[in-house]
Amino acid sequence: MGPTQTARVDATAADRRVFEVGAVRFFNTRPLIYGLTGHPRVRLSLDVPSALGAGLADGSLDVTLVPAIDYPRAGGAWVIVPDGCIASDGETLTVRIFSRVPIERIETLALDADSHTSVALARLILRHRYDLSPRLEAVQMRDVLARPIDDRPDSLLLIGDKVIQAGPNRADSPWPYQLDLGAAWRTWTGLPFVFAVWAARRGSNLGDLPQLLADARQQGLAHCDQIAATDGPALGWPIDLAREYLTRHLQFELTPRYRAGLERFYELAAADGLIERPVPVELHPWRFCG
Repeated sequence: MGPTQTARVDATAADRRVFEVGAVRFFNTRPLIYGLTGHPRVRLSLDVPSALGAGLADGSLDVTLVPAIDYPRAGGAWVIVPDGCIASDGETLTVRIFSRVPIERIETLALDADSHTSVALARLILRHRYDLSPRLEAVQMRDVLARPIDDRPDSLLLIGDKVIQAGPNRADSPWPYQLDLGAAWRTWTGLPFVFAVWAARRGSNLGDLPQLLADARQQGLAHCDQIAATDGPALGWPIDLAREYLTRHLQFELTPRYRAGLERFYELAAADGLIERPVPVELHPWRFCG
């Protein structure tokens, strides 16, 4: 058997294997994984964004959805799998600073440690748009939200489904000052913002897994109404708001414009010392596998 034939056999074997895929357990990931749940060739593991990169490092995951800021922090060990992501081109609704004082007077910011990317984005927005470098405090956000109103921090960064629990659109919200970081980024740079991307180890043979991910995303986008009605209420989302969130606030495809927004984020993060250096968005050459 010659080298070409061997490579073809290896690729075919890879295409038959069951893939280990990690994804965020928040509501916002549902359109990306809609077609993966119960798929015979995918074992799906769900966790918070900040924990998923470890699965790539130890080899237990073939592909995982990672915070965008973790990609350059991996030191070139990862590549991005096209073309799925979690992103916004303006208001996100679920990446937001809540404050009892005007944003420009924030001195301390309690952090939701579930997301590395949102913390970096908050630091950039506050520094460059408000000339602020507040003291940052990592907290267990669910414990904080369970406290009486008067015992909560003056300002906090919330992401994901917990934002809905905090009631950002309630007239009686205990947080009179709020800043949506996706909207602030869009106003500042004119670009969309990418919060999470599919990533794989450099040099890995993913077989047809990228196609499975792309097909799952297309199925999810075609069923947003169903996702909103079935998954939304279980996670505390009113159905109408869940539908609006998936179809108006979020985007799920890493187009060239979204890659430009991601690379601009890396440039600014490097300039502020949040990552070692800016990096290009390097895509896994999956179309050539096999």
